Amino acid sequence: MCSKLFWKTKKLDELNTEEWEALCDGCAICCLHKIEDEGSGQVYYTNVACRLLDLNTSLCKDYDHRSIKVKGCLPLTPELVQKINWLPESCAYRRISEGRGLADWHPLLSGDRNAVLLKGCFLRGKLLPEESVDTSTLEDRVVDWFD
Repeated sequence: MCSKLFWKTKKLDELNTEEWEALCDGCAICCLHKIEDEGSGQVYYTNVACRLLDLNTSLCKDYDHRSIKVKGCLPLTPELVQKINWLPESCAYRRISEGRGLADWHPLLSGDRNAVLLKGCFLRGKLLPEESVDTSTLEDRVVDWFD
């Protein structure tokens, strides 16, 4: 069970499973195909979604088995949050890791699971399913919707 304001009193590596999952705002940005410039390390988001992302709900269709079914799927962990550079500034995991607390629109503060809509992060209607795109041309699908 999540204790009230757990994100203020615990570090990411101290969270239980329910608390960890509650931090996710459901934006699904982490489920987009990304391109990294090998020279600069800059990461670019595309409008192409992982094949397991339900484009209507922004939820994973097989969350428990995603890293087995999708090569390159990296389930977030406290350690990974600190190593990767592609989580958006708005991501609760990143914000907590950096000591910034939750954004005021986050569902744990607003009480509204649809608050991500107000933030403008919600991707419904903006994404292409992986199956419909030639992934060798992802550079043609780069977007600048975030942060």
